[in-house]
Amino acid sequence: MKYVICGGTGFIGSELTKYWLQAGNEVAIVGRNLPTAAPYHPKLSYHTWDSLKADHATLENADALVNLAGASLSQRWSPSGKKAIMQSRLATVSAAAKLLDSLKHKPSVVIQASAVAIYGTSLQDTFSESSPAHVMDFPSEVVQTWEEASDEAYQDIRLIKLRTGVVLGNESGAFPKMKLPYLLGFGGNIGTGIQWVPWIHLTDIVRLIDFCIQNPAISGPVNATAPHPVTNEAFGRTIGKVYKRPHWFPLPAFLLKTAVGELSEILLKGQRVLPAAALEQGFSFTFPTLQAALEDLKSQK
Repeated sequence: MKYVICGGTGFIGSELTKYWLQAGNEVAIVGRNLPTAAPYHPKLSYHTWDSLKADHATLENADALVNLAGASLSQRWSPSGKKAIMQSRLATVSAAAKLLDSLKHKPSVVIQASAVAIYGTSLQDTFSESSPAHVMDFPSEVVQTWEEASDEAYQDIRLIKLRTGVVLGNESGAFPKMKLPYLLGFGGNIGTGIQWVPWIHLTDIVRLIDFCIQNPAISGPVNATAPHPVTNEAFGRTIGKVYKRPHWFPLPAFLLKTAVGELSEILLKGQRVLPAAALEQGFSFTFPTLQAALEDLKSQK
């Protein structure tokens, strides 16, 4: 199989690349710049958006395109920051669509990154892929606009909108920052602790992407979250249990808001999201429970 990954040098893209190369597949990574110290592999190639304008022949006959590119939400949401976040997502969708249009032999499926923020936040409700979008804050606005642009851009092709939760891995993403206070002996609730955390292990999101590509019956939104979401308090207590650290030192909401501004809303509010589409299609999670996921991450270090 031959795969194209836009944003393939990032947290999820790097793991996905390793997964596919180990299975004997060919992987082409597309980004704004070429990596400075890229590992060599005979079936791995790197391309920039600019270089593909002149020569896109190497991407012909790809089986799937995965678009993971876009500026991180984990930055202060100043007016310029918000603009950059929105524009980067729309720009990468547009660039990927133009790339597809230039190919004579197009891939049969596109996996487009999205996020569970599209459902809005709630302490009581449970969300699945059939739940409507609820624009109530900046993240939900970004994701709805992102998905609408994807629907417009990738027409006449099977499109999967991968709505990710908090992806847990050791090298990047949110987990190292969530774990650090516990390792320092100051772990505890963020705010009230009753807000939900929809999470997924890095291994499972990589497997889920591959599963969606291999199963033509899957299209539309797919929640990339584990089947057992937990509250912030339960998440913290599980970190404490696995890493043998106390859970006792709460971070008051007002301090978090002072430190990071509006970005604090991601941590202080949440949503209980279930992976109904993946489960209905027979996907089996390697790490369905948080304790098993964290024990695996601990064993890797």
